Amino acid sequence: MCLRRIALVRHGETEGESSIRYHGAGDVALSALGLSQMRAAAAQVARGVEPDLVVASSLSRSWEAAWIVGAGRPVRIEADLREIDFGRWEGLTREEIQARDPILFEDWQAGVPGFDYPDGERRADFEGRIGAALERLLAAPVHHAVAVLHKGVIRQILGRLLGEPPPRPRPDLGEVMVVSRRAQPGAAWRLESI
Repeated sequence: MCLRRIALVRHGETEGESSIRYHGAGDVALSALGLSQMRAAAAQVARGVEPDLVVASSLSRSWEAAWIVGAGRPVRIEADLREIDFGRWEGLTREEIQARDPILFEDWQAGVPGFDYPDGERRADFEGRIGAALERLLAAPVHHAVAVLHKGVIRQILGRLLGEPPPRPRPDLGEVMVVSRRAQPGAAWRLESI
């Protein structure tokens, strides 16, 4: 068997306001809006191919959302698919980060090589663990998977599968992005819409 299709779903809005705040390692629950967004994502996913596997990170906003999107199917927890730890920027808005760390904020926005979040997880470590988790996912003996994850994680996965991440700011909260490939091993991945 060969994994041929992955529906990547970004979790919904959280009690911690993930639409405006940077929650990486912080474990914040889905809000009422987030639950609604996940029900809408579940309806989108249900119009596609039924998944053989549902995957989530170990953070509650991910696995709770995966339970909804997967329509009660068992959820495989992949701790390595959690979001990056933003360090001292955890829980802050973009404006708060800029006010507290203006120089580092500029480096971050400019994409300065070697930039890491202050007191957070090194980007190289984040990229390494996402790569390892993706290899495990691709080796799963299934055809179709749904992975309900975090923005940075989805961007990393798409970058690895497609050669580049989607244009910013995608994926939005509750957005479903589907990648697929032909059945033969080594076939190229492509982004499709559902």
